[in-house]
Formats: sequence, structure tokens, C-alpha cells
Amino acid sequence: MENTKHHRLTSFAETASEAPLQEPDRQYYFIEKAKDIFAEKCKEADKTLTFCVTTFGCQMNARDSEKLVGILEQIGYVEEPDEEKADFVIYNTCTVRENANLRVYGRLGQLGRIKKKNPHMMIALCGCMMQEPEVVEKLKKSYRFVDLIFGTHNIYKFAELLTNSMQSDRMVIDIWKDTDKIVEDLPVERKYSFKSGVNIMFGCNNFCSYCIVPYVRGRERSRDPKAIVREIERLVADGVVEIMLLGQNVNSYGKNLEHPMTFAQLLQEIEKIEGLERIRFMTSHPKDLSDELIEVMSRSKKICRHLHLPVQSGSSRILKKMNRRYTKEHYLELVDKIKKAVPDISLTTDIIVGFPGETEEDFQETLDVVRKVRYDSAFTFIYSKRTGTPAAVMEDQVSEAEVKDRFDRLLKEVQTISAQRCAIHEGTIQKALVECQNEHDPSLVTGRLSNNLLVHFPGDPSLIGRLVDVSLDECKGFYYMGKMKDTE
Repeated sequence: MENTKHHRLTSFAETASEAPLQEPDRQYYFIEKAKDIFAEKCKEADKTLTFCVTTFGCQMNARDSEKLVGILEQIGYVEEPDEEKADFVIYNTCTVRENANLRVYGRLGQLGRIKKKNPHMMIALCGCMMQEPEVVEKLKKSYRFVDLIFGTHNIYKFAELLTNSMQSDRMVIDIWKDTDKIVEDLPVERKYSFKSGVNIMFGCNNFCSYCIVPYVRGRERSRDPKAIVREIERLVADGVVEIMLLGQNVNSYGKNLEHPMTFAQLLQEIEKIEGLERIRFMTSHPKDLSDELIEVMSRSKKICRHLHLPVQSGSSRILKKMNRRYTKEHYLELVDKIKKAVPDISLTTDIIVGFPGETEEDFQETLDVVRKVRYDSAFTFIYSKRTGTPAAVMEDQVSEAEVKDRFDRLLKEVQTISAQRCAIHEGTIQKALVECQNEHDPSLVTGRLSNNLLVHFPGDPSLIGRLVDVSLDECKGFYYMGKMKDTE
């Protein structure tokens, strides 16, 4: 057995020694090598091997998963939606909340039992959770059947890491603490043919006291604007009509470029791309949202009438403890400015309940912001202690009973206002991008409006990917029932 291991590892070392040093050429070299190994493995198994990529967490992770899928399909793997039947399972993990970690461990245990029965099975873990040293130690000790572990900074090396793992009988681990590297032009397999996420930057410099993202995603680094525009032009040529610009804080885009450029200026360049119909973006940090950006949004014909603007808390005292670097008053002033410039804007937000030291008075301030802003929807979270963040060691952690009570009251307030906000569009005609056949009723299709709300209406799958006019006949609280209008 030792000889086999040594032989396989040596063969990877030989493979790597011949590889180009420049990216992305190096990764395309490893894709070709992986194809040969894959063909041998399929012959051994007497079948075409399959894969399943499961994504936990945010849209940045979803975009990363599309990159993994693109490489796997180039190598020859065929997608299998059921991870229990797949020959290669990848978990792209999130670590923003503790229960995300627990879910991964629970599902890994199940996979370990399945792997014992499938000699060809491989398991890989990547994403934010892998950037935590204690997680990797736990995997090495208790989940030794995992084949490959890598983090957020070296995802572009996937073909190389996979080639190594395919030739090794040991767990392959490649975690980088940080990077300033951005590698362009690698394969991507999009989930949708007509819309796509586009990374404009990576990492975060904000260090909110509750958040682990800067520790697992690294420092902010912006992509070159020409590379972003080139990618979007290619996507549009391939049928994409809507793009979502992705970054942990898009409003601070461009600060570290050799020739600095603001996010508003980038949007103006993207808007010039012919054939692109819709532009979305997230996430916007309130402290960096400029008057220039509000003005560009007010004039734009392509930027969607939806802005996700996380408030997290309505209490200036708690916001200071969170290191958010704005006050309740500043946030409300910003909202007023946005609403004056873009009257039909749909505002959504994130709110944390039960941050250490939060009193009933602080919570009432949050409810006050919710009532004043009147969000179209809000993602509400119970504070989750993340080891390694300043908030984890703060005193005055709020009791579970208090947090639960506040969370329920907040949810009720948010849902009531959301339903009222949704109803104001009833009876209007709006453009919807048809995204899919309705999963509950195949005679209906589902479209997304500029304000990010959904409408269900009679139609067939040939409409998917098209922008159509729809009358919003009936508001159902958080979505509409409607009819497509004849455009002739």
C-alpha cells in the first residue's frame, strides 16, 4: 500500500513540475490532466462518474459553485442532483452562523456511511468554513474520509487541487490565510442561461464586531473594470439579460485599484453594454453609499429599482458596538435621500436581534426604523456568536427567551409592512423577467419584477428568459398573481 501511495504522489509531483506557472494557463493544463485520470476512473467503475455541488450561504458562494461546476463538466463529470447518489460530492460552506457549521457536520456523517459502500466516491469541502483553523483540525481528526479541503482564496486552483486529490490516497488540504490574487477567465457553468452573478470585488475591510467574513474572505480587492466589462459583454453575447454585481461591500469598489474608480463610475460603464437589460447589485454598506451612486441610480434605465441596505440595528448605541460606523439618524437621512431620488425604490434589509447588550429600549429603536423606512422585506436573524469575533467575548449576552420574544415581534412587524408595501403595486402593469415554470402549477410561469418581487401568471416554458409586460392583478402578501399583457 505504501508503494502505491508513493507512486501516485510522485506522479502528481511530475505532473505539477511540467505545468505552466502563469494563470489561468496552469489550471487549463490541470483540466486536461484531470480528464485523463477521470477517463481511467470511469473505466474502473464501468460508468460515467457523477458530481453534486451543494452550496451553503450567500450569492458569492453560489457564484463560486458555478465556477466549480464549470471545471467539473469540462473534465467530464455529469451532474447528479442527489448527493447520496453522486460519485463526487462538494460542500461549498458558509460560516456566518453557527448552525451552518452544524448542518455541514451532520450531512458529512451521512456521506461517510455512503462512501463506505461506494469505492469510487470522493468528498470535497471548500468555502468560508474551511478558513477556520479549528474546523480543519476537526475534519482531520473526525472526518478522515474527506478527500479534499480548500478555502475561499484559492478556489481558482480547483483543477490543480482535484488532480492532486485524484492521484492521492491521502486527504489533500490547501488553505490560504489571505491573498491579493484574482485569476480571470476560468470555466463557469451558470445556473441560469439568462441571468448571472458577476464578482466585482472580493473580501471585506469593515470588521463589524459580530461578523467573521473579513477573517474568512480576506481584505478587499477589486477586479479591474475592463475585466468586469469584458466578462459581462461575453455573458450578454451568450444570452444573459440581467446581471447581479457581487461584493461584500460593493460601495467601496475600486479604492485599491491602480487607477481608483468609484462603484457609481463602474455602473455607468456597465450600463453602456448593448443588450444588457437589467443591473442588480449587493451588498451595499450604508456608511459608503455615496450621493454619486444615488444620482446614477436615479438616472439609470437599467439599474433595478431595488436596493438591499442592511441596517442590522436601529439603536445608535448598538450600531457603535457593532462597529457599523453610522448612526440611526444617518441611516434614516440616507433612506430619505434615496426615496426622494428614486421614488419607486424597493428597500430591503438585514436585522440582527439579540446582539450583546441589546435592551428593550434598543429593540424599540429597531422597530422604529422598520416603521419609518417601511421595508419591502427584511432578513431577520437571531444573533449568532462566532468565535474569533469581538462580539463573541462581549458581556451582557441576551437571554434566549428575550431574544425569541423580540424576534417574533420584529417578524410580525416586518411581515405586516411587507404585505402593505406589496399591495401598492396591485393593478399596475410592470416588466417581469420570466425565470422558471411555477413549481406548484405547471400552467404558470414565475417572473421577477425590477423591485425583486415575484409574479406568477399563465404561460409556457418558452417564455423563460424573456422580459414581458404583466398586469399585477392580485397581491397575495409577498407575491402577485397576474396576466401577461399582449404587446402588439
